[in-house]
Parts: sequence; C-alpha cells; structure tokens
Amino acid sequence: MNDYLEKDGRLFWLVEGDPVLGRGSFRAAHPGQLAAPHGLSVLDASRLPQFPLDEKLSRALAEGRLTVVNRSRPGWERMLEPAVPGKKRVNILAIGDVGSTLLTGLVLLGGDVISSIGICDLSEQITARWAFEMGQVSLPWDYDAFPSVEVVDADHLFDCDVLVFVASKGIPPVGSDVRDVRMAQFESNAAIVRHYARMAREKQFRGLWAAVSDPVDPLAKAAYLESNHDENGNWDGMGLLPEQVQGYGLGVMNARAAYYAKRDPRFASFLSDGRSFGPHGTGLWIANSLSHYDEALSRELTELTVTANLKMRELGFKPYVAPALSSGALSLLLTLRGAWHCGSVFLDGVYMGCKNRLTPAGIETELLPSIPDALFAHIEDAANRLKEII
Repeated sequence: MNDYLEKDGRLFWLVEGDPVLGRGSFRAAHPGQLAAPHGLSVLDASRLPQFPLDEKLSRALAEGRLTVVNRSRPGWERMLEPAVPGKKRVNILAIGDVGSTLLTGLVLLGGDVISSIGICDLSEQITARWAFEMGQVSLPWDYDAFPSVEVVDADHLFDCDVLVFVASKGIPPVGSDVRDVRMAQFESNAAIVRHYARMAREKQFRGLWAAVSDPVDPLAKAAYLESNHDENGNWDGMGLLPEQVQGYGLGVMNARAAYYAKRDPRFASFLSDGRSFGPHGTGLWIANSLSHYDEALSRELTELTVTANLKMRELGFKPYVAPALSSGALSLLLTLRGAWHCGSVFLDGVYMGCKNRLTPAGIETELLPSIPDALFAHIEDAANRLKEII
C-alpha cells in the first residue's frame, strides 16, 4: 500500500475523484471512507465497503491523524498545509438584522477563540454605529474579555481567518404571499456571492467562508464554483477549496426541531436520539430518532420545523434572531472550538447539512453505525434537490 504520504506527523491517503464535484479533503473515521470517499455513504458505516488497512494507517485512523485527499483536484498540495493554531480574526459582510445579531453573539461568547472582528457594509453609518455600540460592551475591570470590533472596507475584507457572508438582497416583506422565502432570494443573492467569490480568488483567501445568507446551501456552492473559474469562465481549481466553504443554516432547523420536541412528548426522542439532515429549507429532513426511527413522526416534525419561519411571519416579524444565533454565532463558535455542530459541508457534489466538526486532520462528518433505509432515502432526496438548483 503506497497511496499515502506523511507530513508533520499526519498521514494523507491520496484518492482519485472528480476535480470539481469530488470532496477535497476530510478526516477519515472509517476504513471504508478511503475506498468510497465522495458519496453519502460516508455518513453510514453499514453502507461503506470493507477496506483493509496496514498497521500505520490503522494507527493514524485511530488517533485521528488520517486525512483523505483528492489528488485529482488542481492544487491539491494546499490541502496538506497544517491549520494555524490560535484565536481567529473574523470579518462579517453586511450588518443588517442578521449580521448585527450574529455580531452581538460572537462578541459576547467568542472571546476564547476570536481575537477581533471586522465589520463591512455598504452603509458606513451602520458600521460606525455597530463599532461604536460594541466598543461599549465590556465587563467591568476585564476590558479585554471580549473581541474588539472595528470597521473594515471591501479591500481588506479578506484579511481574516473567517469570512461570515451575511449579505442579502430582496428579502420578501412580512405579509407577502411568498411561501418559500429562502429560494425567492437565490438569484439576487447568488449575484452578490459570485462578486465576492471572485474577490476571494483574487486575494488568494485561505480562511473559512461561512455562508449564512439564504438559501444557505446553494449559495455556499455558488461561492465555491465561482471562485474556481478564471476570467474567461474556465474552471482551473485555483480558488476556494470545497472544504473552505461551509453553510450555516442547519443549526436553527435543529434548534426548531428541539423547540417542538420539548413541547410535544411524541417528539421527545429527538432530544436524545434525533438528527437533522439536508438544507436550510425545502429538502430538510428531521429524524425523530435514530434507534427508533418513525417515518410518520419524522415527517410531522420536519413539517413543523420547515414552516417555523412562517409562524414568526404570521406574528408580524421577520424570523432572523434564532437563525442569527443558532445557525450563525453559536454554530460558528462550535466550529472554531472543534466541537460537533449542525451545518453544511461539501459531500456528494453539494453542500449537505449534517452533524460535523472541524479537526486538525480536516472536516469530520458524524459516522452513524446504521441509517434506516427510509431515512437514508430522504438524505439522498435532499442531495438530489440541491443538485437541481446548482
């Protein structure tokens, strides 16, 4: 077996794959993921093939030092670079309702992993206001406990470790008859994403692109794809790596499912054994339980979760606080801490929502011992829906 190389105490298993739609790199959690690295089966140990490992690979796998790398992708050597330790600089693009709420959460809760936060918006008045406001949020006698906040311009937007993309245009107003509010924003928001993705390419951005704007998962893919095309529209793979982009929309869907599970004993199993898969919106699937999966209960809980934003609109308010905190601030902080969270990572050619974490060996998706066939079919359906969009 000679398909691996060693560097800085890590082992890298080199695989072939589609240079565009194949995964770039990830932390292996099962021998079968080395043989079938790109598809949805990486989520389910029972669907992975048998694959023998030598002693060195087995030890690296057990110790969390084994990274799978797609060498078919141009510039794959970049995936061998180690992560830089320490607190991170975070820049937020667009400080509207979502951005300002997300900012507040990061300031109050992120002092352990965030060094400073830059804010950028088309309105200089808005950024001046929030830099001023956040500068006056502090603990008495511990004045450096929270990350500092400063205004950054577009030229310095990518001088950071994490770019939080919250820019949005054309959110349907409260009271409109648009049912799928998220997808109604796709075309206008995709144009914004593509503009900044080209900037990320020009700046050779090496940090994390955190997609928060709706629809989260298609926009994450739009950023990845656009950044990898040259000025003539040809794919060259010289932009963002697929694992550099993550979607932050599943956190609030998982939280909404928990909200309903706390209020109806029929769904209580979700709180200890449930999972959420798929996009932030249509195609999402909530599993009431992994060990006692019930299709009818899962379908009902999924419907409640998907339409929760419409309930808030019926009350006369835009549903942005819970998304900004559960999907945004809290999930981002869990990412930076290397903790498990709900979000979208590149898998099967789309940004698929699942439980995952960021480790020194790369992104690790939760590996379940066995996913019920009915549930796995919904995960496949979610991926197919996303492929139809972009």
